[in-house]
Parts: sequence; C-alpha cells; structure tokens
Amino acid sequence: MAGLSFCGNNVTKNAYSVDTGMLNNGCFVDALNLVPHVFLLFITFPILFIGWGSQSSKVQIHHNTWLHFPGHNLRWILTFTLLFVHVCEIAEGIVSNKQMDTNHLHLFMPAFMGFIAATTSVVYYHNIETSNFPKLLLALFIYWVLAFITKSIKLWKFAEYGVGVLHLRFCITALLVVLYGLLMAVEINVIRVRRYVFFANPQKVKPPEDLQDLGVRFLQPFVNLLSKATYWWMNPLIIGAHKRPIELKKIGKLPIAMRALTNYLKLKDAYEDQRNAEDPEKAPSIWRSMYRAFGRPILLSSTFRYLADLLGFAGPLCIYGIVEHLNKKPVKEGSVVPYFEVYFMSSNELLQNTSVLAVLLFLALVLQRTFLQASYYVTIETGINLRGALLAMIYNKILRLSTSNMSMGEMTLGQINNLVAIETNQLMWFLFLCPNLWAMPVQIVMGVILLYYLLGTSALIGASVIVLLAPVQYLIATKLADTQKSTLDQSTERLKKTTEILKGIKLLKLYAWENIFCDSVEDTRGKELTSLRTFALYTSMSIFMNAAIPIAAVLVTFVSHALINKSKPSSSEAFAALALFHILVTPLFLLSTVVRFAVKAMVSVQKLGEFLQSDEIGDDSWRNGDMSVSLEACKKHPGTTKAINRKQPLLYQMDNYEQPARRPLRPNETEDVAVKVNGGFFTWGSNLSTLSDINICIPTGQLTMIVGQVGCGKSSLLLAMLGEMQTLSGKVYWSNKNRYSVGYATQKSWLLNATVEDNITFGSPFNKQRYKTVIDACSLQPDVDLLPFGDQTEIGERGINLSGGQRQRICVARALYQNTNIVFLDDPFSALDIHLSDHLMQEGILKFLQDDKRTVVLVTHKLQYLIHADWIIAMKDGSVLREGTLKDIQTHDVELYEHWKTLMNRQDQELEKDTEIDNCQTALERKTLRRAFYSREAKNQVDDDEEEEEEEEEEDDNMSTTTSRRSKIPWRVCWQYLSSGGFLMVFLMVFSKLLKHSVMVAIDYWLAEWTANGDGPVNGTAYDDGPVNGTANDDANGYAPDFGNVTRDFVNASAAAVFSNRTNSAAGLPDSYYVPVFIILCGAGIALCLITSLTVEFLGLSAATNLHHNLLNKIIHAPIRFFDVTPLGQILNRFSADTNIIDQHIPPTLESLTRSTLLCLSAIGVIAFVTPSFLIALIPLAVSFYFIQKYFRVASKDLQDLDDSTQLPLLCHFSETAEGLTTIRAFRHESRFKQKMLELTDTNNTAYLFLSAANRWLEVRTDYLGAVIVLTAAVASIWSSGKNLPSSMVGLGLTYALTVTNYLNWVVRNLADLEVQMAAVKKVNSFLSTESENYEGSMDTTQVPEDWPQHGEIKIQDLCVRYDPLLKPVLKHVNAYINPGQKVGICGRTGSGKSSLSLAFFNMVDVFEGRIIIDGIDICKLPLQTLRSRLSIILQDPVLFSGSIRFNLDPERTCTDDRLWEALEIAQLKNMVKALSGGLDAVVTEGGENFSVGQRQLFCLARAFVRKSSILIMDEATASIDMATENVLQKVVMTAFADRTVVTIAHLVSSILEAEQVLVFSAGQLVECDSAVNLLAQQDSLFSVLVRTHK
Repeated sequence: MAGLSFCGNNVTKNAYSVDTGMLNNGCFVDALNLVPHVFLLFITFPILFIGWGSQSSKVQIHHNTWLHFPGHNLRWILTFTLLFVHVCEIAEGIVSNKQMDTNHLHLFMPAFMGFIAATTSVVYYHNIETSNFPKLLLALFIYWVLAFITKSIKLWKFAEYGVGVLHLRFCITALLVVLYGLLMAVEINVIRVRRYVFFANPQKVKPPEDLQDLGVRFLQPFVNLLSKATYWWMNPLIIGAHKRPIELKKIGKLPIAMRALTNYLKLKDAYEDQRNAEDPEKAPSIWRSMYRAFGRPILLSSTFRYLADLLGFAGPLCIYGIVEHLNKKPVKEGSVVPYFEVYFMSSNELLQNTSVLAVLLFLALVLQRTFLQASYYVTIETGINLRGALLAMIYNKILRLSTSNMSMGEMTLGQINNLVAIETNQLMWFLFLCPNLWAMPVQIVMGVILLYYLLGTSALIGASVIVLLAPVQYLIATKLADTQKSTLDQSTERLKKTTEILKGIKLLKLYAWENIFCDSVEDTRGKELTSLRTFALYTSMSIFMNAAIPIAAVLVTFVSHALINKSKPSSSEAFAALALFHILVTPLFLLSTVVRFAVKAMVSVQKLGEFLQSDEIGDDSWRNGDMSVSLEACKKHPGTTKAINRKQPLLYQMDNYEQPARRPLRPNETEDVAVKVNGGFFTWGSNLSTLSDINICIPTGQLTMIVGQVGCGKSSLLLAMLGEMQTLSGKVYWSNKNRYSVGYATQKSWLLNATVEDNITFGSPFNKQRYKTVIDACSLQPDVDLLPFGDQTEIGERGINLSGGQRQRICVARALYQNTNIVFLDDPFSALDIHLSDHLMQEGILKFLQDDKRTVVLVTHKLQYLIHADWIIAMKDGSVLREGTLKDIQTHDVELYEHWKTLMNRQDQELEKDTEIDNCQTALERKTLRRAFYSREAKNQVDDDEEEEEEEEEEDDNMSTTTSRRSKIPWRVCWQYLSSGGFLMVFLMVFSKLLKHSVMVAIDYWLAEWTANGDGPVNGTAYDDGPVNGTANDDANGYAPDFGNVTRDFVNASAAAVFSNRTNSAAGLPDSYYVPVFIILCGAGIALCLITSLTVEFLGLSAATNLHHNLLNKIIHAPIRFFDVTPLGQILNRFSADTNIIDQHIPPTLESLTRSTLLCLSAIGVIAFVTPSFLIALIPLAVSFYFIQKYFRVASKDLQDLDDSTQLPLLCHFSETAEGLTTIRAFRHESRFKQKMLELTDTNNTAYLFLSAANRWLEVRTDYLGAVIVLTAAVASIWSSGKNLPSSMVGLGLTYALTVTNYLNWVVRNLADLEVQMAAVKKVNSFLSTESENYEGSMDTTQVPEDWPQHGEIKIQDLCVRYDPLLKPVLKHVNAYINPGQKVGICGRTGSGKSSLSLAFFNMVDVFEGRIIIDGIDICKLPLQTLRSRLSIILQDPVLFSGSIRFNLDPERTCTDDRLWEALEIAQLKNMVKALSGGLDAVVTEGGENFSVGQRQLFCLARAFVRKSSILIMDEATASIDMATENVLQKVVMTAFADRTVVTIAHLVSSILEAEQVLVFSAGQLVECDSAVNLLAQQDSLFSVLVRTHK
C-alpha cells in the first residue's frame, strides 16, 4: 500500500494528523471535497438506471416532449467549462504528484470524481428534461450547494496560508467556486420560473408548437446543446438512408420560425417601416431591411467565427511547445507550502509538460471545429430564411405588377426568372460568406503578429509575398467569372442548334442533310471549347496559386532569415511558423472570393430594388369589396396565425389570405346591368389612350358579343373591365351580385403544370356531374382518352405538349367550370375547327352557360354566331362603333349590317370547304398526340427491361442489393470517363501528382534537417491550412457557380515520401550548404504545382470534347425509331445539363479529390514512419471513417436529388404565374397561388436545409476524427521520445497530423460530389451504345449512275416492313408497279400503313422481306446518303430551320440564285420573298414561326423542287393547310412535276380523285390497286366507301 495512499505516507510527518484542527489538514479538506460528488453519484445512478430503464422499455419518448427548462443553454455551457476545469485540475494534480517523494492521491482523486459527477449531472439533467419531471432536479440543486460550500472552504484555507494567484491550484479552485456558484444560480432560476418546489401551484408548461406537430422533422432548434453541436439528431435519418432512400415525407416540414411566411413578414415589416410620410417616393433600402430582419443571427455566427479563428492559433502554438519541451526537464518554478506538505506548481510549469500540451491541443481542435461548424450552420440557416423571404416578396410583387409592364416589355419573363433563380441565390450566398468579411482581417493581423514574434523581420517579408499575390488571385477569380459567362452564351447557342436538329430530325434524314447540320453544331461546340479552354486555364491558375503561395512564402521567409539574422531558427520556431503561414493563406485566398460575391450581391440588390419599385396595378377596391380578412384564412395551416399574432394584428396575413367579402350595395346601380363603363379612356402605360370614349353596358344573364377587325381593341376592352389597364378617366361599375371573380379565358391559352383535371377545376371543389358536362361541351373527352393517364396526366410546360386547339379548349373549360356569375371569353374559337366551334357554341355557351343564367361576354371573329347574341358591341379603332341587339343594328346601321352579311356569306362558303379540312385538323392533333404516347410507352417498356437486367446482374438478395448498390462507388463509370480523356493524360496526371507530393515532403524534410542542425533533434513542417477550411462553400453542392471547387482548391502542401535512412552527418554544416538545395526543392515544388493543376483540367477538357463529339454523332445517325421512342427532353438533357456537368464540374471535383486523398495518405504515412505505434490506433479510426463516409454519401445523394427536384417546380410556379397574371387576377385566385408558392418554397428550403445539416454532420465527425488522430500521434510520439526519437521527428509527425483534420471531410465530400456528377457520364454513355443506321450499303457509290433515278419507275416486290425487330410488321407482302412519270395516290384509314410505305422508299424502316426497285436498283443495297439525296419528299408538318431562306431551300449551297427564284416562283412565294428585306437571305426564325403554316408548307414544296429528283413523295402534305394553299399545291404538282413520278399519300381521298393509279391499304395490306375512276365505279370497293364517308 505504500505506493498508493490517499494522503501520501511521508515518514517524517504524519499526514493524517489533525492536531492543528481538522480543516487545517489539507488532505482532509480534499477528502471533504469528495463528499458532494459521491452523494450525487449515489442518488442519481439508481434513478437513471431503474427509472429510465423501465420507462424506456415501455414508452418510446416522443420528440414532442422536449422541453427546455429556463437557462438550458447556459447550463450546458457552464457544465462543459466545469468539465474542462476538472481536466486541468486532474492534470495539475498528476504533475504535482510527480514532484513529491510518495504518491498523494488526494491531489487528483477528488478532481477525477468531480469530473465523473459533472458528467453524470448533465446526463441526469437531460433525462429529466426530456420527460418533464422537474421535481427530480432537487438532487442537482443540493449537489451544487454542497460542492460550492466544500470548494469555498478549500479556497478560504488557501488564502489563509498565503497560497496566491501565482499558484495554479489556487486559480483552478477559484474558477470552480465561481462555476458552482453560477450553476446554483441557474438551478434557483428554474425553481423560480417553474415553481416545482417550495410553491403551492407549480407551473404547467407545454412543449413548443412545432413539436406538437409530428410533421416537423427538422429538430435542430429544439434539441439540447450537445446534439445541436454534433448534429446527433441527424443520425437516424442519415443511417436510415442506407435502407431506404430519403423521400420528401421523411424530411417533413419546416419549423414555423423558418417558414417563408414568417420570414416574409419579418422582412416586409422591416422594409415598410422605412417608408416615411415626408418622402413617400423614396425607396426603402433593401440592405437595411435585411439587416433589421436577419442581423442578429449573423452577429451570432460572427462571434462563433471569431472564437474558432482564435482557437485555430492553438495548433501552431502547441506544436511549438511540444517540440520545444520534449527532451528538456521542466524547470521547477513552484514551491512546497508548509502547512499542506504538498507541491504547488506555477501556471507556466504546467504548460511545459508535453502530455498536457497534447491534451490541450486536442481540446482546442475539437472546440475550434465545433465553433466553426456552428458558425457555418447559423449563416446557412439565415441565408435560407432570407431566400424564402425574398421569394415571397418577389412573388407578391409579381401578383401586383401592372399588365402594361409585362406587355410593354419593361419586365420580361426572363428578368423575373433571373430574379428568382439567380439574384435571390446570390444574396443567399453573400450571407453565407459575410462573416468572413470581418473575421478575416482579424485572423490575418493575429497571424502576422505571431509570425513576427517567432521569426522577426523575415516573417514580415514572407507574409508580404502572400499579401502581394492576393490581388493576382482576385484578378484570376474575376476572369473566371467572365469566361464562364461567355461559355454560357456559346452553350446556349449550341443547344438551340441541337434542339432544332432533333425537332427536324426526320426531315434531315429524309433529305440526307444530317452531316451539314451536325457540322454546324460542331462549329459552335468548337467556339464553346475555346472558351472552356480559357476557363480551364484560369481554373488551373487559381489552383496553382493556392498551392504555390505557401511554398513561395516559406521559401522567402527562411532564405531571408538566413541572410538577415545569419542564424537558423530553432525547429520549434520553424514549425510553428510554417503552420501559421498556412493559416494565413486561407483567408487571403478566400478574401478574393468574398469580395467578388459582395460585388455581385450589390448588383442583385439593385435589381431587386428596381423590381420592387416598378408600377403596380390600380387598386380596384370596387371589385373587391373591403379587403377585410376573416379568421378562416389561416385555418389551412394552424401554425401560421399563432406565429404571427405574437407580433402584429391578424390583418397582416400575406396581404389577405382569402377571398375578400362582398361589399354593400351601391344605390345608383340597376340590377340588370352586370358591368357598366362610363366615359372610359384606357391606356397600356403610355399616355396615349388605346381605348377612347367607351360607354357600354353588359346586361346581366345575357350573351354579349364583341366583334370588330383584328387589332381594334376587343381584348383590351375585356382587360379594361377587369381593371388590368390604366384608367386615364372614366369609371367601371360592377353590380354587387356578381361575385368578386370572373371566369376568363384568354386568347393565348395558359395552362398550369398540373393534371388536366386540376387545370379545369382550378382550385374549385370537384363536382363530377358538372365536370363531365364541361368536358363534353368542349369536346375534350376524345383527347382525354388518348392521354396515358386520362385526365390525371400532367400537362403544361413540363408535362405533355398539347396542340394549340387542345390547350385552348382546356382554358375555355376552366372558365365554364368555375362557378362565377360572369364569364369573359376572348376569341375562344381562334384555334378550333368549325365542328368544335359549333359544338362549343351550342353546348357550352348557349346551353351550359345560359341555363345557369350567367352573364357571358364573348369576343369573336365568327360573325355567323351573331344571331345568337342578346347584345352586340361593335368596335373599331379603339372605340365603340355600335351597341345594341342585332335587330337594332339591322334597322339603324344598314351599311354595317350589309358589310357583315357579305362577310358571313363568305364565311359560309368557306365553311363548306372547311368542314372537311377542319375535321381532319382535330383528327390530326389527336393523331400526333397518339403517336407521341405510343412511342413513349414502348420506350418505357424498353427502359424497364434494361433496369431489370441491371438489377439481375447484381446479387439476388433484395435488401442487401439496395444497400450495396447505393453505397458502391461507380468505379466503372469513372474509368470510362478517364479513358475518354486519353491514356497519356491520365498517366501524366497520376505521375505528376505523386511527384508533386513527394517533393512537398522533401521540402519539409530538408527544412527539418536544416533547422535541427542547430538544436540537435530534427523537425518537420505543418502545411496546415488551419481553421478556415471551406467556409460555407461547402454547400456549394447544388447552387453556386463553382464556388465549392474554388475553395477546395486550397492546396495543402504536404505528402509523405519516407526517408527512413536519416543521417546525422549533416550536423554542423553551414547555411550555404542548405539554402541552395532548399531553393531548388521549393522551385521544383512550385513548378510541379503548375503542371498537376494543368494536367487535371486538360484531362477533363479532352474527356468533355470526346464525349460530346461521340454523343452528337451517335444520336444524329441513330435510326428514326430511336427518336420515336426516346422523349425529346431526355435527349436534350444529355446535351444540356449532363454536358455542362462533364464540361465544368467534374474536373475541379476530380482535382480536389485526388489532392485531398493524397494529402491524407501522405500525412498518415509520415506519422506512421515517425511513430510506428500509431498504426495500431489507426485501425479503429479507419473503420469509423469508412462507415461515416459510407452513410454520408448515400444520404447526401438523396438529399441533393430532393433539393434539385424541389427547385424546378418552384421556378416553374413563378414563371407560370407571371404568364397567367391576367387569368389569376380575373379569377381572384391570388391567395391560392401565394399559398402554393409558400408551400413550394418551404419544401425546397427544407431539402436544402437538410442537405447543409448533413454536410455539417459529416464535417463535425471527420473533424473529431482528425482531432483524435492528432491526439494519438502526439501521445505516441511523446511516449516514444524517451526511446531515442529526436524531437524534430515529433514535429514532423504532429504537423502532418494537423493537416489530416482539414482534409478528411473534403475526401468524403468530393467523393459524394463525384458520385453525383458521374451519373451524367453514365447517362451519356448509355446513349453511346445505341445502334447507328447502316450508312454504307452493299453497293459502291461509283456503281450508281450520276443521274439515277432517270425515269422514276418503281417496283415493289413482296415488301414487308416493321419499325423494330421486336414489333409486328406494319406492311405485309405488298406488290405494286408504278410507271415512270405516273401520278399515284395512296389512301387508307388511319394506321393502315400509308406513311410507313413512304418511309420504306427512303430505307428509314426495317425492310425485312421483299424489296423496292427504283430504276433497276434495289434501294436496300444503296448507301443511305446516295439514296436519300436523290429522292424528294414533302412532309405533313412543314419544318423550317432558323437561318436564311436560302439555307432552308439549299443547305448544301449547290444551286444558283436563279434556280432558287424559279423554285419560289413555282411555289408562288416569289413576290412575298421579294418583299422581305434581304430577299433570299431574309431571316427565318426558329421553326419558321415568322411565316404562316401555309407559307411554310409552300417553302417545303419549293425545297422539294430545288432538288431535281424524278420521284416526289407527298406524305399527307396538305393536312395542315387551308384550301387556297392546297389548291396552289395541287396545281403546281400537276404542272411543274408533270414529267416526274409523284406519289401522294392522302389523308383526304378527295385530293387523289384525279390520280392515274390508286393504292388502297388496310391493316398493312394492299387491298385495291387501280385507277381512281375504275375504283369509284365499283360500289363496294373500299375506295368508294372512303370517298363516301369523307375519310
């Protein structure tokens, strides 16, 4: 027992004697201190184990029981401080004990028990808090009182015996007294507030509202402090992601305080408060409102940031201490105080103990990382809140924008989309970064002072290098931004061309023009690659600067030190200085980025300000009644009202959440007038009135029609009544019976991105009977039946593309379905054919609306409907020409009536012609729709098959499959990517990287040799980039212009090449020996930095070049079937989003990943070389690292997908609102749309918040791992130091250990990013495996005569055709013979195989039996290029490309101008083209939108004529054009093509009645073949049946 006795066993004096009084025995006082600790442990352990043991097994404590007692955070902070002080006390006790002759347990035993008791207290408290059982807190209260008393006695005794501030133990005891006192005060406060004891009525407390709502899953604001700091509450989510993907349900909704509405109200208040009475015009400052609304969290974050930065300097200082004191005996500065008979040490002495320093280093690292992550989290949360508020603010403004703003082009949709997508994000990013603005200067100043203290003037010279190079970095950063812009322009241009090619792919293939168009895309891509090359150059320069600056600074510092001081620094100084340099480089590098973002933020704020100040629509209170707000508004989401009520009266809910109440009657209105306009002058913004002197009445419950020529102001009149135009003078009166909303169908149809049903019901309750009636009235049923999911199919921007007529009918259906008293229809017939118009007029307007006694205002051009009108308003040039019934007009204005009559007659004649065409127009729309779907379904089946195959390749065990599949890294794809970059580049990259890292280690090692030369043991470098890694960029995942990459490019210059054969022979050599080698090594290091950064970027560039080139060629040469089954959007995605990722995102990620991985490996290598025992500790660390990264990668990918997928609907909602403003306002649906916008914003913000919380989760964990690595490395080296390990090697090991902390999380983050980005490569590769068409053919081009086909004789022998080997044949055993120059018609019902035959002539489909022989040559043997370039075809849909007219007629540039003019003359377009500016070089816009459909079809005719082919095929060419154009076409074909063979595929039998031969198809078989006359003579022939039924 002699070894271990509580009071020590000093022989000379009895340690246990209490002669002088009990309290005067120091050992007894220490024993007394044990009492409270033991008391607490005895009381709490049973409660913890028994109470909670039984409870947790029965009841799962749900998170809504998380209550925070008052002083919750303060208590946690005090407890942690207490733990820290206890650690110091234990350390002090142990070190003092070593100075004594025998062991004195009482020096550290009570401290150790205190540590355990403090830990227990916080666990105990947490459990009480979660179960809301405050009475049990009494035990803690007693503990704090007892501890306070015993510690005070000890302090009093110290003071009595003259132990003072110089002695460390006195300071520690004093601190403990203060802490226990404060904790006691916290406990008293809880009693005061909660009154759980000593008071008669304890206070009942409910948990926060959010926690009562089980939908809230984001618990960061509600968990305890420890869980907040380590993101412990995220564990179930992140680990669960492994089993099943994270879905939107799983992340729930946002807590009230983070919802967009709450933040919008905060920001709006701050904004509106600034408006003052004296100067109402002055715009409020957005900066100030942002500061008022969100200033506090930013200050909090900055505080965390300062703390983290200051703690960051602990790393270099601790290394300095450890290396300095490793092999020296500590100097005794303490003394033995007589009465206590124990040793008291001074503060200084403790800090000379290396083990203590190692523990301090560990704690400093943990704290620094915790603060840093807390700072990031707070800024990110604030940034997200700000974005939500800004979006709501912009949206509110959009809903109030004056229509003239939109139509006069002051505010384009593009600008609004930019505000939403770009400007708000810029501001959010600025917030993420703004703590850096004031944290960095402090950090730089501190760093320079410390450097100066270590190395003197030479340090300042070195630091000046860093400062001088900072502007260069700024320059590079701005250049990068510019290049990115130009790249963007080029890629937009390339995408436009690619889209055109894909839309017109059928025509390109039929005319054999693929290669011409392909080359033009390649051209643009070439330009894009040039700017990408510049981009790559600047990126690699930026990476290079970050890598080279620290080396350069170190080089300058040490060389100048050798020259100025003529002495070498000690190794401890050298290493601390190196570590400091790396801390300094980060803020200087980041500063350039932050400044750039600040500039961008200023621009964004300016744009936002202008937008918020733009004109608003007039206040039409006459229609709203009084904007009073009822409570009903907020029933939808119970949270809101309460959240807001605390701050202001209810009137404020997002401007009025629901429909306004009706207003009282106005006496002067008569009941039979629904709307009345008196002396109205209205304008669209400029002061010229568009409508002048309008005096009209709209009778209630009647049908009013507004007629007049195009552009006379009919639509404007409707909008003026709706209050959309600016009123110059006059009044619009609405009668009170008419509900506040108006059913309104615009001329340009507007659809929501929603199902057909949602588009029609438009927020009204669903009534089956009514819905069906409306659908029938608008003849939508046949169209709905064609859709894949009926009326539940998504339509709109992102859904299925409907034709104009279908869209318009849905809009009319929406106006009919809404239960409004007034319906405004703005030219609903414009895109409909005659049958649909009649049906809509009869069923919809006359029957459905009139039965309901609704007031209808109809704008139309179809005068034949005037007979149905109860009231007619005739407009001319912006004013009313006549108003009255048809009878009035007939009697009073005969001239007008006659004019109408002639027009009506003309319309009737057209009607007779039209019926045929129109019928088919609708049929045609439906046909295109049907084609779109069938092909898509087929494609889906193919997709499913592929997926199934993939799944089968993996293991069968289902559960493990998903798990293993989701956590596997796609190595194969990575390899495909690298190999497409070229093997030479890959080799160069790997080689130069390895070489660079070896040189880095050599520099460190040489420096160690050089500095150690003076002081015996040798030392190595910290290339540590200190505390500030990655500031906020880390959420650069989804958004932000490459910010993440830039910051990651923070190169840490260290790697491990192991020099095992250390020689000490170097000792005593002069500086002249070391300096040149040092300079050479640093120079090599800098050069290699440049080479590696260039190789990676250019490897990426060559991969991007090759992938895009192959993709384009594959797709353009794919068979036509591929385009039928693959949706256009999917192909375009490969060219837009995926190509963009491959071009710009993969290379920096790859660079960053390789660098951080090599750094970590080299560091671990160096530590293991210095202290091999470290490898034992490495095993558990490696295992935990493996699991952390595995879980994180899966979860991060899911959250990233959620963030991306929730962002799109939000942006779409904004743009569709801006497009449909008039409709939304007419229907008075603003509040519903606001509600939807708030929901979408919150959903996206939830995803983004979880994503950034997951990043914090990862970083906290990897940072703690890094801290453990530093601790183990330090402990291992201190233990080994006795065994002949030079202190310099310890320095080398430690400084390398410090680098690991910074890089571990980058390894994981980059891995996760790379995995997401590699998906793009995978998608592109999946398209590279498509089959190409066989362009070669079995004949040589030379064997085909130049002028083939000379005659145009066609033999079809036993022809069988199918679209795909998997599908049924579409033509079966067809035999026919066509004489040269014959005019042949082909007809048959829909789907009988007519069009397939036309494709067979061009070998576009799979001819698997039989053959087609043209002028003696079997076409299947010809090379495709030859075959297709010798025939001509006119397709059903006219396709024009953007460019010039000349380019559209002759892209190959082979014809003379005369030939082109001749072709235009034949097509009867010559005069029109002549009138255009530029003639043949006149511009054709995208898709030929600047010509009418008929003109486009005639251009296609001219195009076919330019190619002098003896065979012309017309595939339903007249289907989409009017009678007049069709007659022209027929005439031209008969005359200009008189000597050529013409095959007409007819959708209308009437067009082939003159044909010399008619082929009639049915179900893929040729059933009749004879001249038209003969076939008509046979009554029962299919042909005559078709003619009779008008098919």
